[in-house]
Amino acid sequence: MKNYLKTILVFFITSISYSQYNSEGCLTIFSEEGDKFFLTLNGELMNDIPQTNIRVEDLDQPFYQVRIEFENENLIEINKDNINVIDVDDNYIDVTYRIRRDKNNSNKMKFNYFSESPKSEVYIPKENVHVIHFDDIIIKKSTIETTTITTVTDNIGVGANISVDGFNMNVSIYDRQPVVISQTTITNNTHGFDDFGSYRDSCDQKYEMKSSDFNAAVSSVKNQNFEETKLTTAKQISSANCLSVNQIIEIAKVFNFEDSKLSFAKFAYANCIDKKKYFLVNDIFSFSVNIEELSNYIQGKK
Repeated sequence: MKNYLKTILVFFITSISYSQYNSEGCLTIFSEEGDKFFLTLNGELMNDIPQTNIRVEDLDQPFYQVRIEFENENLIEINKDNINVIDVDDNYIDVTYRIRRDKNNSNKMKFNYFSESPKSEVYIPKENVHVIHFDDIIIKKSTIETTTITTVTDNIGVGANISVDGFNMNVSIYDRQPVVISQTTITNNTHGFDDFGSYRDSCDQKYEMKSSDFNAAVSSVKNQNFEETKLTTAKQISSANCLSVNQIIEIAKVFNFEDSKLSFAKFAYANCIDKKKYFLVNDIFSFSVNIEELSNYIQGKK
Protein backbone atom coordinates (compact mmCIF):
# COMPACT_ATOMS: atom_id res chain seq x y z
CA MET A 1 0.00 0.00 0.00
CA LYS A 2 2.84 2.37 0.88
CA ASN A 3 4.57 1.64 -2.42
CA TYR A 4 1.33 2.31 -4.26
CA LEU A 5 0.86 5.68 -2.57
CA LYS A 6 4.50 6.53 -3.25
CA THR A 7 4.04 5.76 -6.94
CA ILE A 8 0.92 7.94 -7.10
CA LEU A 9 2.75 10.79 -5.36
CA VAL A 10 5.72 10.62 -7.73
CA PHE A 11 3.38 10.58 -10.72
CA PHE A 12 1.48 13.58 -9.36
CA ILE A 13 4.64 15.63 -8.76
CA THR A 14 6.03 14.69 -12.17
CA SER A 15 2.78 15.72 -13.84
CA ILE A 16 2.84 19.11 -12.15
CA SER A 17 6.48 19.67 -13.09
CA TYR A 18 5.84 18.72 -16.70
CA SER A 19 2.77 20.95 -16.84
CA GLN A 20 4.75 23.91 -15.55
CA TYR A 21 7.63 23.24 -17.89
CA ASN A 22 5.36 22.75 -20.88
CA SER A 23 3.58 26.07 -20.41
CA GLU A 24 6.05 27.89 -22.67
CA GLY A 25 7.24 27.31 -26.21
CA CYS A 26 10.41 27.92 -28.20
CA LEU A 27 10.89 29.38 -31.66
CA THR A 28 14.02 28.99 -33.77
CA ILE A 29 14.58 30.86 -37.02
CA PHE A 30 17.66 30.35 -39.17
CA SER A 31 18.92 31.63 -42.51
CA GLU A 32 19.83 28.87 -44.92
CA GLU A 33 22.21 31.08 -46.91
CA GLY A 34 23.69 32.77 -43.83
CA ASP A 35 21.99 36.15 -44.31
CA LYS A 36 22.12 38.04 -41.02
CA PHE A 37 18.85 39.46 -39.71
CA PHE A 38 17.06 41.29 -36.91
CA LEU A 39 14.07 39.47 -35.40
CA THR A 40 11.04 41.24 -33.94
CA LEU A 41 8.34 39.28 -32.09
CA ASN A 42 5.09 41.03 -31.22
CA GLY A 43 6.80 44.34 -31.80
CA GLU A 44 9.77 43.51 -29.55
CA LEU A 45 13.22 43.65 -31.14
CA MET A 46 14.96 40.45 -30.07
CA ASN A 47 18.55 41.17 -31.10
CA ASP A 48 20.61 44.35 -31.34
CA ILE A 49 23.26 42.62 -33.43
CA PRO A 50 22.17 40.78 -36.61
CA GLN A 51 22.34 36.99 -36.41
CA THR A 52 21.95 34.04 -38.77
CA ASN A 53 20.32 31.63 -36.30
CA ILE A 54 18.09 32.80 -33.43
CA ARG A 55 16.30 30.74 -30.81
CA VAL A 56 13.73 32.46 -28.56
CA GLU A 57 12.64 30.69 -25.38
CA ASP A 58 10.00 31.41 -22.71
CA LEU A 59 7.19 32.09 -25.19
CA ASP A 60 3.95 31.91 -23.19
CA GLN A 61 1.50 32.89 -25.92
CA PRO A 62 0.29 30.42 -28.55
CA PHE A 63 0.81 32.74 -31.54
CA TYR A 64 3.32 35.45 -32.40
CA GLN A 65 3.71 38.18 -34.98
CA VAL A 66 7.10 37.90 -36.70
CA ARG A 67 9.04 40.60 -38.49
CA ILE A 68 12.49 39.96 -39.97
CA GLU A 69 14.72 42.76 -41.26
CA PHE A 70 18.02 41.93 -42.89
CA GLU A 71 21.45 43.42 -42.40
CA ASN A 72 21.64 43.56 -46.17
CA GLU A 73 19.03 46.25 -46.83
CA ASN A 74 18.56 45.09 -50.41
CA LEU A 75 16.77 42.03 -49.03
CA ILE A 76 13.03 42.48 -48.60
CA GLU A 77 11.85 42.22 -45.00
CA ILE A 78 9.51 39.44 -43.90
CA ASN A 79 6.26 39.97 -41.98
CA LYS A 80 4.23 37.01 -40.76
CA ASP A 81 1.22 36.83 -38.44
CA ASN A 82 0.07 33.99 -36.20
CA ILE A 83 3.25 31.93 -36.09
CA ASN A 84 2.33 29.19 -33.64
CA VAL A 85 4.39 27.66 -30.86
CA ILE A 86 1.72 25.10 -29.96
CA ASP A 87 0.71 21.84 -31.59
CA VAL A 88 -2.76 20.61 -32.56
CA ASP A 89 -3.37 19.54 -28.95
CA ASP A 90 -2.48 23.02 -27.66
CA ASN A 91 0.77 21.82 -26.13
CA TYR A 92 3.71 24.20 -26.31
CA ILE A 93 6.44 22.93 -28.62
CA ASP A 94 9.88 23.67 -29.99
CA VAL A 95 9.28 24.87 -33.55
CA THR A 96 11.78 25.87 -36.25
CA TYR A 97 11.39 28.05 -39.35
CA ARG A 98 13.82 28.53 -42.22
CA ILE A 99 14.66 31.64 -44.24
CA ARG A 100 15.93 31.20 -47.77
CA ARG A 101 16.22 33.26 -50.92
CA ASP A 102 13.65 33.06 -53.68
CA LYS A 103 15.11 31.35 -56.75
CA ASN A 104 13.37 33.78 -59.08
CA ASN A 105 14.23 36.95 -57.13
CA SER A 106 17.46 37.11 -55.15
CA ASN A 107 16.19 40.02 -53.06
CA LYS A 108 12.99 38.28 -52.03
CA MET A 109 13.15 36.01 -48.99
CA LYS A 110 10.99 33.00 -48.19
CA PHE A 111 9.94 32.06 -44.66
CA ASN A 112 8.97 28.39 -44.34
CA TYR A 113 8.09 25.93 -41.61
CA PHE A 114 11.02 23.57 -41.09
CA SER A 115 10.35 21.26 -38.13
CA GLU A 116 8.85 20.89 -34.67
CA SER A 117 9.39 18.65 -31.67
CA PRO A 118 8.30 18.31 -28.05
CA LYS A 119 10.26 20.56 -25.75
CA SER A 120 13.41 19.07 -24.34
CA GLU A 121 14.11 19.73 -20.65
CA VAL A 122 17.78 20.16 -21.47
CA TYR A 123 18.78 22.15 -24.54
CA ILE A 124 22.41 22.63 -25.47
CA PRO A 125 22.68 25.25 -28.23
CA LYS A 126 25.13 24.86 -31.09
CA GLU A 127 27.87 27.42 -31.51
CA ASN A 128 26.06 29.44 -34.16
CA VAL A 129 22.72 29.64 -32.30
CA HIS A 130 21.93 32.92 -30.56
CA VAL A 131 19.62 32.07 -27.62
CA ILE A 132 17.23 34.72 -26.30
CA HIS A 133 14.79 34.59 -23.37
CA PHE A 134 11.69 36.55 -24.31
CA ASP A 135 10.97 37.57 -20.70
CA ASP A 136 14.35 39.29 -20.51
CA ILE A 137 13.59 41.44 -23.56
CA ILE A 138 10.33 43.05 -22.50
CA ILE A 139 10.85 46.55 -21.14
CA LYS A 140 8.14 47.71 -18.82
CA LYS A 141 7.73 51.34 -17.83
CA SER A 142 5.14 52.06 -15.19
CA THR A 143 4.23 55.38 -13.69
CA ILE A 144 2.54 55.31 -10.30
CA GLU A 145 0.50 58.34 -9.33
CA THR A 146 -0.89 58.61 -5.80
CA THR A 147 -3.98 60.76 -5.28
CA THR A 148 -5.03 61.74 -1.76
CA ILE A 149 -8.70 62.38 -1.17
CA THR A 150 -9.44 64.70 1.78
CA THR A 151 -12.86 64.60 3.41
CA VAL A 152 -14.38 66.40 6.40
CA THR A 153 -15.18 64.01 9.24
CA ASP A 154 -17.77 64.42 11.98
CA ASN A 155 -17.62 67.58 14.05
CA ILE A 156 -15.13 67.50 16.87
CA GLY A 157 -16.68 69.20 19.92
CA VAL A 158 -15.80 70.30 23.41
CA GLY A 159 -18.59 70.85 25.95
CA ALA A 160 -18.57 72.66 29.31
CA ASN A 161 -21.12 73.54 31.99
CA ILE A 162 -20.67 77.05 33.41
CA SER A 163 -22.44 78.19 36.60
CA VAL A 164 -22.45 81.89 37.56
CA ASP A 165 -24.49 83.12 40.59
CA GLY A 166 -26.88 80.23 40.33
CA PHE A 167 -27.32 80.55 36.57
CA ASN A 168 -26.33 77.43 34.71
CA MET A 169 -25.26 77.52 31.06
CA ASN A 170 -24.05 74.76 28.79
CA VAL A 171 -21.44 75.83 26.25
CA SER A 172 -20.43 73.62 23.35
CA ILE A 173 -17.66 74.48 20.91
CA TYR A 174 -17.47 72.54 17.62
CA ASP A 175 -14.79 72.62 14.98
CA ARG A 176 -14.91 70.96 11.59
CA GLN A 177 -11.59 69.23 11.01
CA PRO A 178 -10.51 68.01 7.54
CA VAL A 179 -9.18 64.50 7.93
CA VAL A 180 -7.67 62.26 5.27
CA ILE A 181 -9.89 59.23 5.12
CA SER A 182 -8.45 57.47 2.09
CA GLN A 183 -5.61 57.36 -0.37
CA THR A 184 -6.23 56.12 -3.87
CA THR A 185 -3.25 54.83 -5.81
CA ILE A 186 -3.67 54.89 -9.58
CA THR A 187 -1.17 52.95 -11.62
CA ASN A 188 -0.89 53.99 -15.25
CA ASN A 189 0.75 51.44 -17.48
CA THR A 190 2.84 53.41 -19.96
CA HIS A 191 4.46 50.48 -21.71
CA GLY A 192 5.72 51.12 -25.15
CA PHE A 193 4.00 47.80 -25.76
CA ASP A 194 0.67 46.03 -25.62
CA ASP A 195 0.16 42.62 -24.04
CA PHE A 196 -0.44 40.87 -27.33
CA GLY A 197 0.04 41.15 -31.04
CA SER A 198 1.90 44.39 -31.48
CA TYR A 199 3.62 45.64 -28.40
CA ARG A 200 4.86 48.72 -30.15
CA ASP A 201 1.41 49.69 -31.43
CA SER A 202 0.32 51.25 -28.11
CA CYS A 203 1.52 54.83 -28.71
CA ASP A 204 -1.62 56.25 -30.31
CA GLN A 205 -2.84 59.29 -28.36
CA LYS A 206 0.19 59.04 -25.99
CA TYR A 207 2.87 61.59 -25.19
CA GLU A 208 5.97 61.91 -27.32
CA MET A 209 9.46 61.36 -25.93
CA LYS A 210 10.34 64.38 -23.78
CA SER A 211 12.80 66.85 -25.28
CA SER A 212 15.79 66.25 -23.00
CA ASP A 213 15.65 62.48 -23.50
CA PHE A 214 15.05 62.87 -27.22
CA ASN A 215 18.00 65.20 -27.72
CA ALA A 216 20.25 62.74 -25.92
CA ALA A 217 18.89 59.93 -28.10
CA VAL A 218 19.56 61.84 -31.34
CA SER A 219 23.11 62.57 -30.17
CA SER A 220 23.62 58.88 -29.52
CA VAL A 221 22.58 58.05 -33.09
CA LYS A 222 24.84 60.76 -34.52
CA ASN A 223 27.82 59.51 -32.50
CA GLN A 224 27.79 56.11 -34.19
CA ASN A 225 30.56 55.72 -36.77
CA PHE A 226 28.73 53.46 -39.22
CA GLU A 227 25.38 53.73 -40.95
CA GLU A 228 24.43 50.24 -39.80
CA THR A 229 25.02 50.99 -36.12
CA LYS A 230 23.21 54.32 -36.48
CA LEU A 231 20.18 52.43 -37.79
CA THR A 232 20.36 49.82 -35.02
CA THR A 233 20.57 52.53 -32.36
CA ALA A 234 17.67 54.45 -33.88
CA LYS A 235 15.52 51.33 -33.92
CA GLN A 236 16.34 50.65 -30.28
CA ILE A 237 15.14 54.15 -29.43
CA SER A 238 11.97 53.72 -31.43
CA SER A 239 11.26 50.32 -29.86
CA ALA A 240 11.31 51.67 -26.32
CA ASN A 241 9.71 55.11 -26.76
CA CYS A 242 6.70 56.83 -28.27
CA LEU A 243 7.74 59.34 -30.93
CA SER A 244 6.00 62.17 -32.78
CA VAL A 245 6.20 62.49 -36.56
CA ASN A 246 8.60 65.43 -36.18
CA GLN A 247 10.88 63.40 -33.90
CA ILE A 248 10.91 60.53 -36.38
CA ILE A 249 11.81 62.95 -39.18
CA GLU A 250 14.63 64.43 -37.12
CA ILE A 251 16.14 61.01 -36.44
CA ALA A 252 15.75 59.96 -40.08
CA LYS A 253 17.70 63.03 -41.23
CA VAL A 254 20.77 61.68 -39.41
CA PHE A 255 21.14 58.89 -41.97
CA ASN A 256 23.23 59.34 -45.08
CA PHE A 257 21.43 56.83 -47.29
CA GLU A 258 17.82 56.65 -48.41
CA ASP A 259 17.65 52.92 -47.69
CA SER A 260 18.43 53.60 -44.03
CA LYS A 261 15.85 56.38 -43.88
CA LEU A 262 13.23 54.09 -45.39
CA SER A 263 14.05 51.21 -43.06
CA PHE A 264 13.80 53.45 -40.02
CA ALA A 265 10.61 55.17 -41.22
CA LYS A 266 8.93 51.76 -41.59
CA PHE A 267 10.14 50.56 -38.22
CA ALA A 268 9.19 53.75 -36.35
CA TYR A 269 5.64 53.89 -37.73
CA ALA A 270 4.23 51.53 -35.09
CA ASN A 271 5.39 53.75 -32.24
CA CYS A 272 4.26 57.07 -33.74
CA ILE A 273 1.79 59.03 -31.62
CA ASP A 274 0.27 60.91 -34.57
CA LYS A 275 0.06 58.44 -37.42
CA LYS A 276 -2.43 60.62 -39.32
CA LYS A 277 0.41 63.06 -40.04
CA TYR A 278 2.85 60.39 -41.17
CA PHE A 279 2.68 61.71 -44.73
CA LEU A 280 5.08 64.44 -43.54
CA VAL A 281 7.81 61.79 -43.42
CA ASN A 282 7.72 61.74 -47.23
CA ASP A 283 9.77 64.95 -47.24
CA ILE A 284 12.91 63.11 -46.10
CA PHE A 285 13.10 61.18 -49.38
CA SER A 286 14.62 62.32 -52.64
CA PHE A 287 13.18 59.46 -54.71
CA SER A 288 9.49 58.84 -55.26
CA VAL A 289 9.99 55.08 -55.23
CA ASN A 290 10.81 55.26 -51.50
CA ILE A 291 7.72 57.35 -50.81
CA GLU A 292 5.64 54.76 -52.62
CA GLU A 293 7.25 51.88 -50.72
CA LEU A 294 6.62 53.56 -47.35
CA SER A 295 3.02 54.25 -48.33
CA ASN A 296 2.47 50.60 -49.32
CA TYR A 297 4.02 49.48 -46.04
CA ILE A 298 1.70 51.72 -44.01
CA GLN A 299 -1.36 50.58 -45.98
CA GLY A 300 -0.44 47.00 -45.15
CA LYS A 301 -0.37 47.87 -41.45
CA LYS A 302 -3.86 49.39 -41.37
